[in-house]
Amino acid sequence: MTENCDIPDALIAALRDARHVCILTGAGVSAESGVPTFREAQDGLWAEYNPQDLATPEAFVADPALIWRWYRWRRETVSAVEPNPGHFAIALLAELVPQLTLITQNVDNLHQRAGSRNVIEYHGNIFEDRCFADGSLRHADDQTAVPICTDCGSNLRPGVVWFGEAIPEHAMDKSGSAAVDCDVFLSIGTSSLVYPAAGLADLAKQNGAAVVEINPNPTTHAANFDLAIAGNSGLVLPELVDCLAH
Repeated sequence: MTENCDIPDALIAALRDARHVCILTGAGVSAESGVPTFREAQDGLWAEYNPQDLATPEAFVADPALIWRWYRWRRETVSAVEPNPGHFAIALLAELVPQLTLITQNVDNLHQRAGSRNVIEYHGNIFEDRCFADGSLRHADDQTAVPICTDCGSNLRPGVVWFGEAIPEHAMDKSGSAAVDCDVFLSIGTSSLVYPAAGLADLAKQNGAAVVEINPNPTTHAANFDLAIAGNSGLVLPELVDCLAH
């Protein structure tokens, strides 16, 4: 370790030499801000529902008003929290390396609120509204139980990727290209179990990148990575940025 720095020397050296850093964040990063994980969001008012019953196209067709009530409740919950030091550290890291690509599996907009730009939203954004018929971005009327697309008359839907739906093509393409091109890949606050996102770290490693996991509890993939740092992103990442800056 460098003096007064608990981040492994190998990681600091790799970041200083990196031409392109790619970061994948998961639910653990948002959880540190108080955002309930997908299954935790079934507590309280929504405890009687199975998460998958509220997050499929079929569920939306069957009862769009129910799905909109749930997603509006989730929007209110997310709006009440703030980005944490991990979010801000990632935005600062982008200023310290030549190129940084940030991919997030989270839909809560917290990275953008912390100052990160050009975030690749792998699973969409909970604050966006889309036409159910063609997927185009629209603005929903929050006073309407089920908002309607003013162009075609179809129902509008929350702009997230549901079970059974494909990852948006642009997100897949940009993420895959970044994983192939990067020198350092940081997997942060993610279980590394949900594919295809979990495959990005493997893709980066296959193409010669140093792959590092930052997670409170090492995942089953940790042994295959170059480094695994046990810790919350809100503690590890600010220290990493500080060590890199000095």
